[in-house]
Amino acid sequence: MKLVTVSQMREIEKEADSRGVSYAQMMENAGQGLAEIIHVLGQENGWDTVTGLVGSGNNGGDALVALTWLAGAGWRTHAYLVNRKMDDPLISRYLDAGGDVFQFSSDPNLESLGEALSETTVLVDGLLGTGINLPLKKEAALVLAGAQVILSEMDASPFVVAVDCPSGVDCDSGETADEAIPADLTVTMAAVKQGLLKLPAFEFVGSLEVVDLGLPEDLGAWSAVKTEVADWEMVSALLPERSPASHKGTFGTAFVIAGSASYTGAALLAGKAAYRVGAGLVTMAVPEPLHAALAGHVPEATWVLLPHENGFVSEQAVSKVLENFGRATAMLIGSGLGSRSVTGAFVENLIPSIKIPLVVDADGLRHVSQISDWYTKLPAWTVLTPHPGEMSVLTGLSREEIQSKREEVAERYAKEWGHVVVLKGAFTVIASPDGRRTTIPVATPALARAGTGDVLAGVIVGLRAQGLDAFDAAVAGAFIHAQAGLLAADEIGTTASVLAGDVLNAIPAVLAELE
Repeated sequence: MKLVTVSQMREIEKEADSRGVSYAQMMENAGQGLAEIIHVLGQENGWDTVTGLVGSGNNGGDALVALTWLAGAGWRTHAYLVNRKMDDPLISRYLDAGGDVFQFSSDPNLESLGEALSETTVLVDGLLGTGINLPLKKEAALVLAGAQVILSEMDASPFVVAVDCPSGVDCDSGETADEAIPADLTVTMAAVKQGLLKLPAFEFVGSLEVVDLGLPEDLGAWSAVKTEVADWEMVSALLPERSPASHKGTFGTAFVIAGSASYTGAALLAGKAAYRVGAGLVTMAVPEPLHAALAGHVPEATWVLLPHENGFVSEQAVSKVLENFGRATAMLIGSGLGSRSVTGAFVENLIPSIKIPLVVDADGLRHVSQISDWYTKLPAWTVLTPHPGEMSVLTGLSREEIQSKREEVAERYAKEWGHVVVLKGAFTVIASPDGRRTTIPVATPALARAGTGDVLAGVIVGLRAQGLDAFDAAVAGAFIHAQAGLLAADEIGTTASVLAGDVLNAIPAVLAELE
């Protein structure tokens, strides 16, 4: 799914109109697509009554087209008009289909709205669109606030479907009016508006579906958009095929350099994640004292036992790695290595000899950042997986500055460094040196737990080992990881109790959904 700004979407629609797909036709396509989604939900849940909040703009037009379609399909429909003139041809067509109309201008106490909502099973929020300015104007604020009160007093609230975006959401910044009504589902037109994947707006979006506007092929403004939102269909298409004739060599070897006396579990999580995501073989390169504790937990792995100082990889381990990674198809450095200077010397001396696909995570990033011109010494298109604190170390920017413009920071440094940047956190951002950028549409405290980053790094190196290119492996890995976090929380019943091991264990179920 494309991810666009409001101005980009306007340019796309303007060019489509000039190419023969009129604004009116796009509205028809949007409204019909919206109606079909609602109709399917109605059939699944026994819903057959719908009320639409209809504003004066295009979202209101989309809502009227949808209500007309639903009326023709046998639904009982109510349109509640706010600042929309009755001589609108869309209203005439809607009335001819048998729909009911109420007007805010003759309902100052919202009694008619309350009556309509009392019998409705679906509320369509088409009051405001993507071009709003906050704070809201008086009429819109009154209607939305009044609807909130009515809904709060109902024993069973209707299912709320937002048209393109919940009314009162700034679709660029994610800022949200107090009067906004949280949606259960947002049906957005052609592309996801970037503000929907920012907080606090995301908390009002609910589930997210995209409707096709019937845009012309080879639309320049559309092709120019290099930003996307990861979804199930996209990620499924990225994963390698697993034919019956496959053998372990088909799916590559992930070489995982991880762990220390202080962070033994990091190596375990990363190595098992690489296996769970489908790597044919995982070789674990760990400080020698960790082997006894770990080997029984990953009997499928092969092991390279590294020289150490008090359980931390030492500089002398470079030769041991170089002797043993010849068959590897991808390498991970960093998870749980610790911050000792001897390990930093190991990383600095090893990096120039690495010519295979590389993922650098956690402590590996901190060690790499101490190397002069470090990004020129990594293999091209290395995958870097920093959280905001690690990104601060790499860039010199404050965490606050990074978090305030995550997309721009990830994109800037991916281009500057020549590597794929996975900026972790709510709505993880993946940016590539060629300008592509993908956002993972997940923000959950289930992943705010030590060790989940090790799982992510393992998933990405496992996919790299199987032959995915750096950007695709990062996108697919981050999506699988995020969905595993959501699934783990759902199975446990609370985000508070999710451990990194639970996220790891949910990976197979996510892969099953992607098949």
